[in-house]
Amino acid sequence: MGRPRQYDLADLLGHARDLWIERGVDGLTIRALSSASGASNGAVYHAFGSRDGLLARVWAEEAGRFLAFQRDRVAEAMCEGDATAAIVAAALAPAAYAKDDEDGARLLLAATADDLLTSELDEEGRTQLLQLQKELGALLVELASALWERGDRAAVTIVRHCVVTLPGALLLKADRITDPLAQHSLEHAVRGIAAAPPAGPTPGPR
Repeated sequence: MGRPRQYDLADLLGHARDLWIERGVDGLTIRALSSASGASNGAVYHAFGSRDGLLARVWAEEAGRFLAFQRDRVAEAMCEGDATAAIVAAALAPAAYAKDDEDGARLLLAATADDLLTSELDEEGRTQLLQLQKELGALLVELASALWERGDRAAVTIVRHCVVTLPGALLLKADRITDPLAQHSLEHAVRGIAAAPPAGPTPGPR
């Protein structure tokens, strides 16, 4: 008996990403990926462990690229010493990312790491998502500290709404993620929130 054919993981992920973009998250299945890639169902299961593992790996690949992009946008704003501009840059990062890859931005906004952390995940998929959560959490704390000199739960939660919740609600539901009206609404919503810190600890003298 011949040895089973080996498939490149990057190639499988590329086919999987295309399926998610073309058919939505419900259209990305083990069977669909097998058909699109030519790999057997067994080979796909071996690569990802489960459908949940497949979804997590595809999203995590996109999220890793996006987080690096988002951090660069925030760093540019921080260099000017403007914390409000930095949180606006973080919130608008999906729209900026979409200028070069709108499909990737839509894939990213369609789920969160929390959505994908299921009991069916293998250790590799879980570790990848938890690392992304850790990196995002560090960015949220950095922004809350720059805005209000606070890193408590209330402050970080408000920043999360600005950087994660509002972009998903406004940009994903627009006709296009790059829609200027959606971006205008998002920017001014975030600026308004940044101007009104949540009740909680007050910073001490510096």
